[in-house]
Amino acid sequence: MSHNTFGHLLRLTTWGESHGEAIGCVVDGCPPGIEITAEEIQIFLDKRRPGQSKYTTQRKEPDTVKIMSGVFEDARGKQVTTGAPISLVIENVDQRSKDYSDIKDTFRPGHADFTYMEKYGIRDYRGGGRSSARETAMRVAAGAIARKVVPGLSVRAALVQMGPQTINRENWDWDQVDQNPFFSPDHQSVQGWASYLDGIRKQGSSCGAIIEVVAEAVPAGLGAPIYGKLDQDIASALMSINAVKGVEIGAGMGAAALTGEENADEIRISKDGKPEFLSNHAGGILGGISSGQPVVSRFSVKPTSSILTPRKTIDANGNETEISTKGRHDPCVGIRAVPIGEAMVALVIADHYLRHRAQTGKG
Repeated sequence: MSHNTFGHLLRLTTWGESHGEAIGCVVDGCPPGIEITAEEIQIFLDKRRPGQSKYTTQRKEPDTVKIMSGVFEDARGKQVTTGAPISLVIENVDQRSKDYSDIKDTFRPGHADFTYMEKYGIRDYRGGGRSSARETAMRVAAGAIARKVVPGLSVRAALVQMGPQTINRENWDWDQVDQNPFFSPDHQSVQGWASYLDGIRKQGSSCGAIIEVVAEAVPAGLGAPIYGKLDQDIASALMSINAVKGVEIGAGMGAAALTGEENADEIRISKDGKPEFLSNHAGGILGGISSGQPVVSRFSVKPTSSILTPRKTIDANGNETEISTKGRHDPCVGIRAVPIGEAMVALVIADHYLRHRAQTGKG
């Protein structure tokens, strides 16, 4: 499998660099007859788009997506997938490559500069090139298509921690997520986060965050017991997002503090005669296979490495030096990771849905 391709039956291949002419992707394996328009995809891209508040990078990219192939008008006049590869393109329009000319020979601590040079012997220093989070716009675009593969699927994410400050889960309200610049489900957290991030930004520093993704209406039976576990692939997908350093499923690391009685998700029969779980510490996945409960995952995003505070480093010639990264950067890159997390979980579930249907005929 290519280093730039993700998935098995539903495959996403992305291409492009942060400061290149454009970025793009190819979604292959999508079933035919699924209604999709550029406008529908754009809704999700607009959630991730930079420059929407003072709390994210001020790079002004409209992120206007173009569908280049794989979609055609059917007999009803609807734009639907044809079963052919779907190619999507977004032009880069607000690159400022000169912002990076001063650091082209210096390795930024926390970035992939050093490792890229060690691996390839060449690197695109303009905004990180291929390692830039700019690439994730195409994941969000592909995720908009993946959501429509599984009937009724809902994938939503929210920011649940910024730096040391967490939300109050008793205040959780999904309607709040799109009404504040932090994608917070707790309206009471917003003012505190704003003050905290203002201070971080004025210091020329950055902070990390934790995002929670909840997928609902996930059919039971997706995944496999060993090497095709649903939670395994979700963890891989979320860990592939730039700056992610940790992933949890369900109770996650917290399960270590629970007893067997507390952790076991007991089962009863509901009034309509169907199995009903009394809790969801497993995050909707048992033995690598979905249980029909909401699939819950969380991922942590490290503080943005591009900061104004000078840091010790070396240059390409082996000289010790210091670096202060200029340019336009997110003081908390985790904010814009919310729609990216949604997209990656949607892609995994859609891929597993097609794999399940191919193996069992169900779905």
